[in-house]
Amino acid sequence: MKLAVVIIEDEPGVRDALERDLAPLADTVRVEVTSDAEDARALLDEVAAGGDRLALLLADHRLPGESGVDLLVDLHGQPETMTVRKVLVTGQADQDDTIRAVNEAGLHHYIAKPWDPDELRTVVRAQLTAFVLAERLDPLPHLAALDAAEVMPLLRDRGDR
Repeated sequence: MKLAVVIIEDEPGVRDALERDLAPLADTVRVEVTSDAEDARALLDEVAAGGDRLALLLADHRLPGESGVDLLVDLHGQPETMTVRKVLVTGQADQDDTIRAVNEAGLHHYIAKPWDPDELRTVVRAQLTAFVLAERLDPLPHLAALDAAEVMPLLRDRGDR
């Protein structure tokens, strides 16, 4: 089982850049991309059917049809996706949209476009680590994509048993 990161971004160049910037994690983490909320829902079903675990959504706000914030709010209200980590990656969300994402979608982080690739990977590692710890998953299979300093105490404690 791999942890899955789903990128929801309608602009092909931006989508490709996000996927490229997360490529160093792709050996350990399943990185999937989609261009709108409807396709994202189908992709989430595909991830689950493939035996992987959805851990993180990276969503743009401005999407065709349903907005990224609306999608995150909806997914936060569903038991099977409530604990998934949520990051808004956008340059176009206004303050009201951002506040709604925090209050109603349980937004975990906001990344403004354009982003720094190293900062993006740091945020993704931190969010994946938080997911693994919160869900009490074994960190070892995912260690290369996690914040090692955060999970090492857990691994040391397991070794003491």
